[in-house]
Amino acid sequence: MTTTAAVLDPAQACAELEQRDALGRLRWGQEQFGDGFALTTSFGIQAAVSLHLVSQLAHPVRVIWVDTGYLPAETYRYADTLTQLLGLQVHVAQAEMSPARMEALHGKLWETGQVDDLETYHRIRKVEPLDRALQQLQVTCWASGVRGKQTDHRRTMQPLQQVRGRWALRPLLDWGNREVYYYMQEHNLPQHPLFEQGYSTVGDWHSSAPDDGSVSGRATRFGGLKQECGIHLPGMAGEGI
Repeated sequence: MTTTAAVLDPAQACAELEQRDALGRLRWGQEQFGDGFALTTSFGIQAAVSLHLVSQLAHPVRVIWVDTGYLPAETYRYADTLTQLLGLQVHVAQAEMSPARMEALHGKLWETGQVDDLETYHRIRKVEPLDRALQQLQVTCWASGVRGKQTDHRRTMQPLQQVRGRWALRPLLDWGNREVYYYMQEHNLPQHPLFEQGYSTVGDWHSSAPDDGSVSGRATRFGGLKQECGIHLPGMAGEGI
């Protein structure tokens, strides 16, 4: 399927997308961008929803998985389960620098308690690998499972925006935990194994934690120092990670 997207008016596109449900928004993305359309995933706690939705489209959509090399073992097994269950076409995006080399040159950047070190870590292991994959695959619009209630930054997002030179589509932007839960129940989708251990969000093994009654959601990530890793931020790669 090859489609060349017309020049878009962001305000008009967002107005149209706000009238559609999540599947309708993904259909719009595929119709507009054709082979230039992709979905990104972390295979995290709620990833099954967007992955199941995209599997319902008329034509296969490439799924880009940003694998930092530091994901929990449960996430790698969950990724295999969902890939087979949903028949996904997964492209793995990884850093050019191995974890061992990065640690030898920079140390364990997540242990210092310094925001600058976390920014370096996320730039090397997440933002640059994703941007490189988007370039290699000639992606002009990428959809993700971000939701507006997850972080302060995400509350300001629109259904469609430019992020580092490409269109970013957010089909689940107006969903809450209730919608996610009932969708997974309705479609009998397997939960991430760490969900049963109290995790409401999970990324790397060293920067994720279960909800403990005092903090929950994205506040459990990155030792509480940050909410965003930078993938969804509009500036140059690495800005504000």
